[in-house]
Amino acid sequence: MERDTRQRTPEKSTDEPKASEVDMNVSLTPELDEFVNEKVTSGLYNSASEVVREGLRLLREQDELKRMRLETLRAEVQKGINSLDQGKGKKFDVEGIKAKGRARLAERKK
Repeated sequence: MERDTRQRTPEKSTDEPKASEVDMNVSLTPELDEFVNEKVTSGLYNSASEVVREGLRLLREQDELKRMRLETLRAEVQKGINSLDQGKGKKFDVEGIKAKGRARLAERKK
């Protein structure tokens, strides 16, 4: 369903967007259209445009959090690589890991 997401203000007699706004038409699924309508009807938002802007703001925030987490993960991986390069690594002992796991499992079963 096509929805005009421009914010309308009652005091304006024209449908022209403000200079700082961009006119955009967005296609929504019926479920999303209903969700937007519920948000406006609830009084939390004055218009569909406000709902869409809030959703986009949250998406931007989520993208930034993902970027920061990835940056942190890359830094931690680099620390590990540096540690290995300095000879601080341990030999990978598959049988030892299995033995510890089996011992923990046996303890739980007791």
